[in-house]
Amino acid sequence: MIQIVNDIRTHEVQFSGLVLTIGSFDGVHLGHRTILDEVLRQARARMGSSAVLTLKPHPREFFSPDHAPSLLTSESKKWQLFEQAGIDAVFVLPFDETVASLEPEAFVEEILVRRCRAESVVVGHDFRFGKRARGDFELLRNLASKSGFSVTQVEPLLMDGERVSSTLIRERLLLGDISKAEAFLGRPYSVVGEVVPGRHIGSSIGFPTANVRPHHSAIPAQGVYVAYTYLDGRAYPTAVNIGIAPTIRNEDMTIEAHLLDFSGNLEGREVEVAFLKRLRSEIRFPSVQDLIAQIQRDVAEVRAFFEAQTAL
Repeated sequence: MIQIVNDIRTHEVQFSGLVLTIGSFDGVHLGHRTILDEVLRQARARMGSSAVLTLKPHPREFFSPDHAPSLLTSESKKWQLFEQAGIDAVFVLPFDETVASLEPEAFVEEILVRRCRAESVVVGHDFRFGKRARGDFELLRNLASKSGFSVTQVEPLLMDGERVSSTLIRERLLLGDISKAEAFLGRPYSVVGEVVPGRHIGSSIGFPTANVRPHHSAIPAQGVYVAYTYLDGRAYPTAVNIGIAPTIRNEDMTIEAHLLDFSGNLEGREVEVAFLKRLRSEIRFPSVQDLIAQIQRDVAEVRAFFEAQTAL
């Protein structure tokens, strides 16, 4: 099981032969996986351990909370993905004024050497560190040679001529381009959240929905989606509407998941909704009857999607 160290400043690292990478790793996409793969390769070669050092909150969120990027993964989901990749530990460095004021040299000495006891550090092509992000890879390499650990820089991953990044994935999600987001992530994009009380309008028209409040804020474009809802280790085929339900409600945007062939109250439960395909945009219908007819067609299309998957 992966070890989570919630404050590396107060923890005595016990790992030997530690290979460390540093970053936010929001989304843990395929570009991140190339870095993690190098960490794991080096750890195996050293017969050592692997770890991720991550800042919490992200510096951009700390300095400009109103302009911080929306997150692709909740913290718990990110830890799960690290564990699935084979990483041994996550070291959390709480980001505050003290950490923000560390010069690059002090960051290396106090955090990487003294606290993490890293023997090798693997970073991405755009890695920056220290006060005002003054430190770059060249400085890291110079400091590493003096401190006795090795460093490796991993080149960015290009797919279809584009550099895979969390920013690019957010852009695709905002366009409703679920397939491209999935390609960059290496898995379907999902949100994890709590099912909160709704107005039960879906139930009143024959399509009960779970109103999902996500723990992170990167939400795909408004529309109707084919999805899986994961609950208690099971995957339920689901029709999802993201939007304001203009025909009957016209309120704040919500994620409403209609689990096919499921009965029960999900309020208060945590679920994960994984988006597989976008069927259409959200539109306003002339009447509730027209809306019901379209939902019936949507549900039929969702069923057909999963039946086709089963037949493969």
